[in-house]
Formats: sequence, C-alpha cells, structure tokens
Amino acid sequence: MREPAAAFIGIGSNLEQPLTQVRTAVSTLGALPETRLDGVSAWYRSKPVGPVGQPDYINGVARIITTLSPLGLLAELQTIEDRQGRRRQLKWGPRTLDLDILLYGDCLLNEETLTVPHPRLAERNFVLLPLADIAPDLVLPGGTPLSSLLANCPSGGIVRLSDGE
Repeated sequence: MREPAAAFIGIGSNLEQPLTQVRTAVSTLGALPETRLDGVSAWYRSKPVGPVGQPDYINGVARIITTLSPLGLLAELQTIEDRQGRRRQLKWGPRTLDLDILLYGDCLLNEETLTVPHPRLAERNFVLLPLADIAPDLVLPGGTPLSSLLANCPSGGIVRLSDGE
C-alpha cells in the first residue's frame, strides 16, 4: 500500500448553484476510498478565466490525505465532476464543477493526463488565496514558499465570501 500523502484539490464552479456544487464536492471528497478530508478553505468569488460572458466562479481548496495514486485520484475527481453534471465542451468554459489536483505531497509529475504541481498554480489567485487559508506556511516541491507565489500574483477580481453566503 502507498504511503499517505497530503493532496490539495482546487474546487470551482460557476453553473447550477455554484456554492451548492462546491460544498457537495467537498462532502464527496471526504467519502473517497483510501482518503480523508483534512481541511477546507474559505470560499471565494472570482472572475472567470477564458471566454467572456460567463458567470463568476466560486473557488476554494480542500486538503485531503490519501493513499490513492495521483492518477487514481484524478480518475476519482473526474467521476465526481461527471456525477455533478460536468460537460467538457469548451476549454476554460463555464462548468458545474472543476476539480484540479494542485499538489500531491512532494510529487513532481508530468504525464499526458496530469501535471503536478498544477502548471498554472502560480498565476491563479483564486487558487493561491484559498491554499494559503489552509496551508499558509506551505513550501511547494522544488522549494518555493507559497508566500512568494502570493506576493507575485495579482490579487484583483477575487472576493472572500462570508460564512453565511
């Protein structure tokens, strides 16, 4: 059996009651085999990346502890997306649910279907800010502190939601 690893999962939605979608995804993450939920960030409203005219996104990050392999975890995440109505039609288009493996322990992986750390992690405040909520002292594989990425990433276009939203 594989050693447990901490994995950080980016969670986003901008269709069909986005806040409900992301909260449902968190519950489902906690029920994955060989996995336990270990933390969830605050939720943030952010402007979409990609085609114009989309609704704003709700984004957050969950930390899980898992013995699933990175590719096994990816398969589970895609199943969750599919169950919640995800349709892969337009790159960076609107979606009911988007689940991305941002980090998986100290893993550096560059496969056709999965790159870890996530290749656009450093340029996305809607991932970095929630990641800092649950792992403020995080150092990425390769030695870059999360705080350095945050300092170099534009902070505009994102709003932290209050607990009641």
